[in-house]
Amino acid sequence: MSSHPFERPGVFPFTRGVYPDMYRGKLWTMRQYAGFGTAEESNRRYRYLLEQGTMGLSVAFDLPTQMGMDADHPLAAGEVGRVGVAISSLADMETLFRGIPLDRVSTSMTINSTAAILLALYVLTARRQGVDSRKLSGTIQNDILKEYIARGTYIYPPRPAMRIITDLFAWAAAEVPEWNTISVSGYHIREAGSSAVQEVAFTLANAIAYIEAALAAGLQIDDFAPRLSFFFNSHNDFLEEIAKFRAARRLYAHLMRDRFGAQNPRSMMLRFHAQTAGSTLTAQQPDVNVVRTSLQAMAAVLGGAQSLHTNARDEALSLPTEESARLALRTQQIIGYETGVANTADPLGGSETIERLTSEIERDATAYLKEIDALGGTLKAIESGWIQNEIQNAAYEYQREIESGQRVVVGVNKFREKEEKPIPTFRLDPELERAQIESVGRVKATRDHAAASSALARLGQAASDGSNLMPHILSAAENYATVGEISDELRAVFGEYRETGY
Repeated sequence: MSSHPFERPGVFPFTRGVYPDMYRGKLWTMRQYAGFGTAEESNRRYRYLLEQGTMGLSVAFDLPTQMGMDADHPLAAGEVGRVGVAISSLADMETLFRGIPLDRVSTSMTINSTAAILLALYVLTARRQGVDSRKLSGTIQNDILKEYIARGTYIYPPRPAMRIITDLFAWAAAEVPEWNTISVSGYHIREAGSSAVQEVAFTLANAIAYIEAALAAGLQIDDFAPRLSFFFNSHNDFLEEIAKFRAARRLYAHLMRDRFGAQNPRSMMLRFHAQTAGSTLTAQQPDVNVVRTSLQAMAAVLGGAQSLHTNARDEALSLPTEESARLALRTQQIIGYETGVANTADPLGGSETIERLTSEIERDATAYLKEIDALGGTLKAIESGWIQNEIQNAAYEYQREIESGQRVVVGVNKFREKEEKPIPTFRLDPELERAQIESVGRVKATRDHAAASSALARLGQAASDGSNLMPHILSAAENYATVGEISDELRAVFGEYRETGY
């Protein structure tokens, strides 16, 4: 599958980029991942970031929202609004985007188990703004398989979870055709300790599983594949990361054409969002994280990312302050507007080292994909724990290299400071949790109880009889059924996943 170093950008197999002119026509979307506390607090941060030049919003949700629990659930105590914004109902989503015209901003939502519910809330919010949902642009992560592999915010067993995803694919093709209905995520696989090759291989293995599930559900490849997108980590090894993105594009293009018979060139384009590597940030000498992030961001740009989030210097210590979030955004703006790297599509194409690394990563990732096929496919490789064990072995080796000094981490195992100067960090107001619990209570007390209950019952029936779930999720959400209540209705039918030892 190797390519000639002078193949053109925007042409199959897209090694050199998915568009002919890449950033010469339009820069990548500069996103900043944000969300904390209540919807009202996060709305203020989003409006601030838009004023600073952010091109698209990227929503972080708190753990209860990710796990399908409302703020008033006993298990949510202490976690409400802590690692992202708390969204319990349509009322919260309307507040989150108040004053932000959804027909003029692209929104990415990092949500998986409850992705179908959150997308329904977003669509309803847009409609209440008078926006045609067919004009909405953005991405919902909706990648449940990597939760079983690397992250852990799953609710249902894998197979019913896959059904929710394919239902969303089918519904969104008509209702939100410009929306990316999944962002297959290698980011968290890398954060869990995988190698670059494993990140590519396991991400594409998950993509294969989603595509096969959609085909089995009766969808046509070119009807949904153009809206598939990806999310990769941009890690420390500068040249390897650039080659990784190029190899992933080439491998995916061949998979889509040769394995799945896609005809539409857009079905063969691996479009991806990148985020700099949170796991590389250090609590020691946090200002040095600015340098790490800058180099990782440059690798993502030279590798051809369609959108990018740059981590802030203080994220090893807390949620970012406004000042550090602004500096992280300025990092992208300097790369885009001052360095000149956006003036050439794939500036490093033809480099002997880059081309060799690209081919090596493609070759080794292909070998992994063949091994997964031999095991019976991605779901079986996850259920047996094989993929998880591969990542754990790579993570162990990486950590061993750090502890032995073979791998240098500046400020941690070399070039340490005797005294660390503290920096200002973000502090979450504990009163925000109480405010969110009260908000959920008001919604439940003031809604039409009969309408909400009826909509939830219809959802439960659809889950049992195999009907597409999305219209029923939308109806329940519109009648102010909460994220927790909708999730519970599905739990009652699908059950909950419990991880077993491998």
